[in-house]
Amino acid sequence: MREALSGLTVRGRAFVAAGVTAIVCAIVLGQPSLSRVGVLVLALPLVSAFFIGRSRYRLALVRTVNPQLVTAGQPASVNLALTNEGRTPSGVLLLEDHLPYVLGTRPRFVLEGIGHGWHREVTYQIRSDVRGRFEIGPVTVRVKDPFGLVELGRAFRTTVPLTVTPRTVPLTHIPLGGAWTGSGDNRPRAFAMGSAEDVTVREYRRGDDLRRVHWRSSARVGELMVRREEQPWESRATLFLDNRVVAHRGQGIASSLEAAVSAAASIAVHLSKRGFTVRLVTAAGEDSANDWHSRDADLNTGPLLEALAVVQPLPRPSLDTGWLTEAGGDGLLVAVLGHVDQRDVPILRRMHAHSGSALAVVVDVDAWLSPQAGGRDASMMLTQQGWRSVSLGPADRLGAVWDELGRRHTQSSRSRGVVPAAPVSVPTGAVPEGEGVA
Repeated sequence: MREALSGLTVRGRAFVAAGVTAIVCAIVLGQPSLSRVGVLVLALPLVSAFFIGRSRYRLALVRTVNPQLVTAGQPASVNLALTNEGRTPSGVLLLEDHLPYVLGTRPRFVLEGIGHGWHREVTYQIRSDVRGRFEIGPVTVRVKDPFGLVELGRAFRTTVPLTVTPRTVPLTHIPLGGAWTGSGDNRPRAFAMGSAEDVTVREYRRGDDLRRVHWRSSARVGELMVRREEQPWESRATLFLDNRVVAHRGQGIASSLEAAVSAAASIAVHLSKRGFTVRLVTAAGEDSANDWHSRDADLNTGPLLEALAVVQPLPRPSLDTGWLTEAGGDGLLVAVLGHVDQRDVPILRRMHAHSGSALAVVVDVDAWLSPQAGGRDASMMLTQQGWRSVSLGPADRLGAVWDELGRRHTQSSRSRGVVPAAPVSVPTGAVPEGEGVA
């Protein structure tokens, strides 16, 4: 009853005040008829509060979001299924779902006729132009009496995540360079002729095929271990994204960092579709969840886009290079860079030395502040260091910049007198003649 009285609305408090005033005036003026009116006006909100407070309503909520992984700018549908499991009917339900402001205004619904076994579903759409991971919920339910005098609130604790990935654009096939040792234009091929010595195990990671679990090693170690056959001809690519604060300009969705993230997402999707096993590395280093995995393009693209959806600017001056010391880091390297200064040159030179082929898309961050201030110095500096690099400005289309990167590869090959070789088809499990197995 105390909780119900605290839930009196403005109308209910006005009725209480009017009833008490009428009773006092009736006593002072000696008007018994006025006192009866005052008692009636005062009793109405009190009786409503008694019944609302004594009602035992049990509501069950099931929330579904479809899909839970969307691209920025695309809508998602949220379905709320409510069921009254209590035996006593309730009054009017005011339903409100809590949303982050980037997903839109909070949806509100008014539901009536709530009895035993009552079931109702409501659906609304959300949309975000900002990438990120957002929590939808919790739902707030307010029960209101038919007169609008008392209103009690309840809140569900459950929430559902929604991941908004960066926008991507389709990219054309360009020569990526590299060799057979994990970085060429060839697609991954299973190495079926290896012996038992060619089999290694590693810790299980999310997304690995359960059929590759090595149970004997798992029983010995005490945790799941995955069998991984060494694949000398596997095409591996490292996607590096410079997300430092000092390397970018602008704020919000119009910043140069958002353009870099969108470019990295497009490149990740493109490389996965071309058969590359892609890992993501940022300025903070490599995350084990985004390491190389033996899975197809669709399963590999999802975790990469989810990781890029939550990339945040890092307040650190230098790049982490711990991932360069790992074995197998000599594949294709595609870097999406921002502002580059002289302190980054030794690190970029080292990154080029650890890769079979190094490509760079340099975001012209100065042009984000002023179109007249844009320059191509960083791209030219990387070209002098042996990188194949192009510059990306705010008015440039990523598809055209990617094509320019391919044309520069062709021009450099012709200048060296190298004729691009035709694609060679190698049967599964076969080793090209004259090549040895490491």
